[in-house]
Amino acid sequence: MSQGPALPPTPLPLSERAAAIQPSATLAVLAEAARMREQDIDVVGFGAGEPDFDTPESVRGKAIEAIHEGFTRYTPTTGILPLRNAISQKLRDDQGLDYGPDCVLATPGGKYACHLAFQVTCNPGDEVLVPAPFWTSYPEQICLAQARPVVLETREADGFKLSPDALAAAVGPRTKMLVLNSPSNPTGSVYSREELAALGEALKGSNVLVLSDEIYEKIIFGDARHHSIAAVAPFLKDRTFLVGGVSKTYAMTGWRIGWLAGPREAIAAAARLADHTTSNPCSIAQKAALAALLGGDEPVRRMVAEFDKRRLYAFSRISQMPGLACAPPEGAFYLFPNVGRCYGRRIGETALSDSVSFARALLVHARVAVVPGIAFGADSHVRISYATSQDEIEKGLDRLEEFLARLS
Repeated sequence: MSQGPALPPTPLPLSERAAAIQPSATLAVLAEAARMREQDIDVVGFGAGEPDFDTPESVRGKAIEAIHEGFTRYTPTTGILPLRNAISQKLRDDQGLDYGPDCVLATPGGKYACHLAFQVTCNPGDEVLVPAPFWTSYPEQICLAQARPVVLETREADGFKLSPDALAAAVGPRTKMLVLNSPSNPTGSVYSREELAALGEALKGSNVLVLSDEIYEKIIFGDARHHSIAAVAPFLKDRTFLVGGVSKTYAMTGWRIGWLAGPREAIAAAARLADHTTSNPCSIAQKAALAALLGGDEPVRRMVAEFDKRRLYAFSRISQMPGLACAPPEGAFYLFPNVGRCYGRRIGETALSDSVSFARALLVHARVAVVPGIAFGADSHVRISYATSQDEIEKGLDRLEEFLARLS
């Protein structure tokens, strides 16, 4: 019996939620650079958002020890108590903040901590204020929580920092939360104590929550100092969520250990959500993170000193390149140069019209990978990570300079 011609395959019906999510521009750049390297093309990668240092040896040793001791089973979803105690102690020592272990949730990375904070606080129609430039995942995570990201533009002349007046003007009846990221990815800007205090005053009299993403807190340079808004404006502590982790500070990106600290009832809700999504963070990685937090900051200081040398060199080079302008970064490991004056120019047959076309042309014609600024809400810029070797930085900046000289 004939079954007739085969029907064309029907597209899998994705949820509206999944279909609306945009891919990570950072990961897309890394993937394209990796494809080129697979073809034996020499690409300088300025896209990475992770230290190029090894995890400290003592931390790796504790992970190996945990494996040999059979510490390879489930732990509580919230994370093991010694780790949560260590995070609590760290917050107390560094910022004078009292978050008991029942107010701390260990998470599979800082990104998931941000996701949980949005999920347990936002309702459909809520608005979340996001200063731009912003880390690329904030708007997508806010939309996943069925809330609406409200982007607040900042000025390069002000160090890409949100002003108290702009914040006060943006707060409305549907405002649920403000997102702060200091030190900032992608700009490297750092809010001073006085600037945070002024933002806190702008939120007085409101019920606005704060998500303070402090994942780069230890990677800071010169006279800049890290401060948490929950410490600077204590009246905000009971409605502030702190996000941190070991990824950047201890060169442990692949270990995937972050944390969320905040009001007890909200942390309990986040733990219930994690119960049904990830369960606990990796048991072995928790032991490693505990060793990192208890082991002192000497490896961190050595790493930051090296980053500072690279920062000063790269900033000096870029500041002298015709057509580019760059605000001096005070933290993290990124430069965020303005390349807008290159728009309207060409290289060969390729026209530069935005950050995507600039980044693509730089990759194709100069074999240098950067992240388009549009991913961070700033289309006149690109992000350059100096979390790579000095030799690679010099080679990449030589290529960037040659690329700019070829523009017509």
